[in-house]
Amino acid sequence: MGKRVIVLGADGYIGWPMAMHLSKLGYDVMAIDNGSRRDWDLEGGTESLVPIATPERRVALWKELSSNTITWRNVDLCDYEALHAAVAEWHPEAIVHFAEQRSAPFSMISREHAVRTQVNNIAGNLNLLYAIKAVDPSIHLVKLGTMGEYGTPNIDIEEGYITIEHNGRSDTLPYPKLPHSFYHLSKVADSQNIHFACRVWNFRATDLNQGVVYGSDTPETSLHPDLATRFDYDSIWGTALNRFTIQAASGNDITIYGKGGQTRGYLDLRDTMACITIAIENPAAAGECRIFNQFTEQFNLNELADTVSRAAIEKGKSPRIVHLQNPRIEKEEHYYNAKHTALLDLGLQPHYLSDTLITSVLDVVENHLDRVDPVLLGQPSVTWANGGNDVWNKYSNPDLIAKNSASVNAVINSR
Repeated sequence: MGKRVIVLGADGYIGWPMAMHLSKLGYDVMAIDNGSRRDWDLEGGTESLVPIATPERRVALWKELSSNTITWRNVDLCDYEALHAAVAEWHPEAIVHFAEQRSAPFSMISREHAVRTQVNNIAGNLNLLYAIKAVDPSIHLVKLGTMGEYGTPNIDIEEGYITIEHNGRSDTLPYPKLPHSFYHLSKVADSQNIHFACRVWNFRATDLNQGVVYGSDTPETSLHPDLATRFDYDSIWGTALNRFTIQAASGNDITIYGKGGQTRGYLDLRDTMACITIAIENPAAAGECRIFNQFTEQFNLNELADTVSRAAIEKGKSPRIVHLQNPRIEKEEHYYNAKHTALLDLGLQPHYLSDTLITSVLDVVENHLDRVDPVLLGQPSVTWANGGNDVWNKYSNPDLIAKNSASVNAVINSR
């Protein structure tokens, strides 16, 4: 294709497979990351179940196995000058933005973590908007949002916008947001800022409100163990589905937080690759802030636990499902019906959870059971009401917390 694209957050769970996927399709890819996700593991004593190679090893191996080149840059989005230089150097047709702190529990650990999350996400996104404005406002921004922006309203969730009639007048407005954490609040601010940039600077943007992603294998990550992406299972970075599969495979109880009626949208990692690609290849028009709800199926936690339990039983395991006190403040039984037709209309062909995915995930887990940390698999380490607790404090690295806090304060003081 000869098109140029920048992938921000290219060392992350989705960012690294995305960079390889686009490279394989023929895009000239600049992959940007500042390594903060790895620092947060060191800070909190967490780690991926699947070992992950260094960025340098990943990029070199990808070139060796695929004959495709990914250009790597270490850039912090809160460093505007470095970010602007990278965007100007590459001058891409599209920028895919994953480079944000993406954990709700992390944002709820303490005041410092809430501030750090919002500075990293909101200030970084604003810097990106200004870099695009300075280099070329026609660059298509493809931004990863989250279905968590909407919360769990007692009405259908539309794709980004809702038409309201009030006192005899009508208007189409951004859908109301009711986020569940300081992380999700930062994503709402991002969406508003992008919408504003489209209105005032004639930007073209696609805001993808993504559901929970599962799976760790794509055609590219499967080429070699050193091309693998992350598999997080702890209570800070992991998903409930990842935790359930590890608990089932390791002979532990499957633990559901609360009543288990919490319903969310889900999609396969491979479908994330497809959705982003579809968005790039079908760009928004100038001045358009397009919003897609990016998921393929809806499940509640009880349904996920039952699915994992059945798959584990077929493998000779006998997991028990138990309910724990919910560390989050959220509705545990609620209405949930979110529209998600736009990407399907553009050609998305989904993979579904029932298509042996759980079995394949269990296989990945069983191959790495020796790396399971029972502390990380145990009780939740952050409670919404308390803003953190003794579990996090016991296993965190205070020197790294102080270092990262200082970098945030530097960003704040530079404004």
